[in-house]
Amino acid sequence: MRNVVIIGSGPAGLTAAIYAGRANLQPLVIRGLEAGGQLTLTTLVENYPGFPKGVQGPELIELMQQQAAVFGAEFREGDVRRADLSRRPFILEVEQERIETRTLIIASGASAKLLGLVSERKLLGHGVSTCATCDGYFFRGKEVVVVGGGDTAAEDALFLTRYARQVSIIHRRDQLRASKIMQDRLFRNEKIKFIWNSVVVDILDPKKGEVTGVKLQNTKTGEETVKPCDGVFIGIGHSPNTGLFRGQLEMNEVGYIKTYEGAKTSVPGVFAAGDVRDPGYRQAVTAAGSGCMAAMDAERFLEAEH
Repeated sequence: MRNVVIIGSGPAGLTAAIYAGRANLQPLVIRGLEAGGQLTLTTLVENYPGFPKGVQGPELIELMQQQAAVFGAEFREGDVRRADLSRRPFILEVEQERIETRTLIIASGASAKLLGLVSERKLLGHGVSTCATCDGYFFRGKEVVVVGGGDTAAEDALFLTRYARQVSIIHRRDQLRASKIMQDRLFRNEKIKFIWNSVVVDILDPKKGEVTGVKLQNTKTGEETVKPCDGVFIGIGHSPNTGLFRGQLEMNEVGYIKTYEGAKTSVPGVFAAGDVRDPGYRQAVTAAGSGCMAAMDAERFLEAEH
């Protein structure tokens, strides 16, 4: 029987582990298939407090994990296959193991939707990004493209104009899906150009280890062209990793877990932290903050029972 189990090992899950460990709750962290979360796909992180010269994403995760371990957190490899939140103790199945816990912190994050290209995976963190606010600063004075046509792509493109020389939005249709107010802002911005009726079929050049351009295909004519650029931002949205909990927890229409009075969910004893509950900010520092909240809420919940 566990006092607290934390699903996820990104900034939210590891911060929750640090706080739960310091409260002598001996937390168990289930690292998940994408151990470390999206920070492990990032190179230099310059906007996390305490690192004036920046820190590599994987290094930051490693430091957080070491800190959690100092306070007694345990780590379990693998992914949760099934979760039963209908009664306490909650029951989790990890691979072939059954785990019971008095409280549960869900910090399983949200995965950026990708185009599915081999070159895209190879160049993630080397010119391909899923987070404009994280990486835009590195493209000062350069030319970048944003893939997508909804509000995510629009927000990314507008943010990138602070740094990039030119931002080209690539969209498979001839009109955007973004809200009217966002479209108006895009069309008024002189730095933003549009490439309509086009999809990215390849990103150049993995052999060089950097982005030099994108290969485009016109959706109407099938013609292929190459658009030179220095960076590619994928702005087609995120998917919260909450499939296990559908029908068991209250969520919004997209699948983000709803939280109340801090990190509480609709099931007493279950708490949510990080991108799994946050469609708006999706930053390492906000994830860490909500991980702190979840652990403190779990500690208070257990104390109230005694």
